This record gives sequence, C-alpha cells and structure tokens, in this order.
Amino acid sequence: MASFEQASPGDAKSGEKIAAPNALNATPSTKGPATRPNLNGLLGRQSGTTAGYSYSAANKNMAVIWNENTLYDYLLNPKKYIPGTKMVFPGLKKPQDRADLIAYLEESTA
Repeated sequence: MASFEQASPGDAKSGEKIAAPNALNATPSTKGPATRPNLNGLLGRQSGTTAGYSYSAANKNMAVIWNENTLYDYLLNPKKYIPGTKMVFPGLKKPQDRADLIAYLEESTA
C-alpha cells in the first residue's frame, strides 16, 4: 500500500492501543523537561515547531506540514523519512496500524 488514500479507513480505538505502548499521546509530560513534543494541534503544524521541545536540526529543517499523507509516510519509518531525527520510534510496517494511529491522532489532538 503506497499511500494513505489507498489504506482502509482507520479505527481510533485500535489506534489508541498502538499509541499507548509507544508513548505517543496528546499531552506533554509533567515530570521535568519534555521527553517528547506535545501532539495537540499536530495536524496542519510544521515539523520541529512545538514550543518547549528541543528538536533535531533534521526535524526543524525538514519543515514538513503534518497531515494524513505525511504522517502515513513518516510512521512507516521515521528515521528514513527524516534522516537525522532523534525519534526512537521504529515505525509501523502494517498499513492498517498506520491508518488506525492516524485516526486516533486526528481524534485526540484536534
């Protein structure tokens, strides 16, 4: 499956189950410095621009606008999509998992 448009519709409840063990959620950490960026308002935002989080130069310079298509491609392999990113998330190989996670992010970060 090459694109988000070709994927089956995502299921937010399934996406939440994928997000939780991967520490992907819409709220920032309240313990010390941010260990991940706040995902609220993710869709439509430019990569590397969340205040209070120290992004890699690669992420800032990529200047991608996050939408369903860019997230779908990114979630396959973050380090390949943005070479030099400090993101440790290995990615999701299954197209349905990516579609489900995007559905969850659309619902939880609006």
